[in-house]
Amino acid sequence: MHILLIEDDTKTGEYLKKGLGESGYKVDWTQHGTDGLHMALEQRYDLIVLDVMLPGIDGWQIIEVLRAKQDVPVLFLTARDQLQDRIRGLELGADDYLVKPFSFTELLLRIRTVLRRGVVREPDHFHVADLELDLLRREGDVLSRAQIASEVWDMNFDSDTNVVDVAIKRLRSKIDLPYPVKLIHTVRGIGYVCEVRPCGPDANHP
Repeated sequence: MHILLIEDDTKTGEYLKKGLGESGYKVDWTQHGTDGLHMALEQRYDLIVLDVMLPGIDGWQIIEVLRAKQDVPVLFLTARDQLQDRIRGLELGADDYLVKPFSFTELLLRIRTVLRRGVVREPDHFHVADLELDLLRREGDVLSRAQIASEVWDMNFDSDTNVVDVAIKRLRSKIDLPYPVKLIHTVRGIGYVCEVRPCGPDANHP
C-alpha cells in the first residue's frame, strides 16, 4: 500500500514516515501543500494522510481539488481540534479526521479501516428509477442521522450539528431538484430514505 504523507512538521513527518514504513507501507512525504497536491495528482496513492495547516496551499484547498478529480481516500491528521474543523473536513470529503496529539496505534487502526472501506469504492452500478449510481446501498431503508453519520463518515452523531442535513441538502440539489420525480425523502422524526414513491393525491411527499 502506497501512502502520501503531507505534513510540514519535520519531527512528526520523520516519525510517521519511519513508523508507517516499519508497518509495511510505502510512504512518500512532502512538507509543502502545493508539492503535495502535485504529487497526489501525478501518481495514484492508496491513501493520503493530510495536515490542514501547510505552507503553499492548506489541506482544505488540497482536498477540494482532489475531490473534484479523484476518489483517493483521505485521512486528516491535524492539530485543528474544533468541532467545526472536523465537520468541515468531513463535508469536504475526508474519510477520517484524527486530531494531534495522537496515538500511533490508533492512527494505524484508522488507516486500516479507511483502506478496507476503499475496497468498496470499486464501481458497482445501481439504479433507482432513472438515477444510476456507482455505489448505492440500503435502497428503501429508512436511515437515521446517526446511522448515516456512522456509515458514511465513521463518526458518532452529535445532535447539535447539522453535517448530515447539509450533506442531504447537497445531494438533493444534484439528484432531486432538477427533476420531477424525487428520490430522497424525509421520514419525519426518523431520518431519510432513497426510493421511488408513487405519484398522485395519496402519495407521501417529503
